[in-house]
Parts: sequence; C-alpha cells; structure tokens
Amino acid sequence: MREKAKILLVDDDQDFVEATRLVLESKPYEVIIAYDGDEGLAKARQEKPDLIILDIIMPVRDGFNAAEQLKKDPELGNIPVLMLTSFSQRVGETSLSVSQGLTLDAEDYVDKPVSPDDLLKRVEKLLKK
Repeated sequence: MREKAKILLVDDDQDFVEATRLVLESKPYEVIIAYDGDEGLAKARQEKPDLIILDIIMPVRDGFNAAEQLKKDPELGNIPVLMLTSFSQRVGETSLSVSQGLTLDAEDYVDKPVSPDDLLKRVEKLLKK
C-alpha cells in the first residue's frame, strides 16, 4: 500500500477546494484537484485515486453524471465516492432532484458546508473499506 492515500477532489468552487485541500493535507493524504466533472473523470483514470470527493452542482458535467461514469468504468468502479451537496441551500437553483441523488452509487453524502472534523472522519471511514 502507498504511504499516502490519494484523494481526488472535484469541485468548481476554488475557495472551497483550497480550504478542503488544506484540511485533507493536514493528514497524510495526497490531494489531486479537478474543477469539473470531465476533468475529474480524466484525472481519476490517470491517477487511480483511493477516494473521490465529488461536488454535485458543477458546470460541464455535474457530479451525478460523473459518479455514474465512474461506477460504470471497470477500472474505477470500486473507488469510494463521497458526494458533496449544497442541495439544502440551492434547491431552487438546480434541475437535479434530490431523489436522483439517492439513486446514485455514491458511498457517502455530506452537505456543504462540512466541518473539517466531519470531513476527515468520513474520508477515513471510506478509505478503510
């Protein structure tokens, strides 16, 4: 096993990405960043991360679509996915339904904003699976 777990963080909010990267890098995690779903898929194929943290509401390819693509890919399908949602605050802004999210193959969901402790606990739990 590698010394550092490799985590792919896919989110279009640069401030959130920077803050989250700092939280994750406080542990022995290597963080790879992508700013939209297509870039996330490309980096997942390239880097084969141990965990993918995926925002749902993004331009180009949203998190639902990206997660679906990941789970269909035989090389990536077993990588745990932690979905980030800001649904509770943005229900009116998106055409995506919450029920659509619940049918997804993500291993865990967390609402934004997420506390650093909560995020690290969830990440650790998923990496142990």
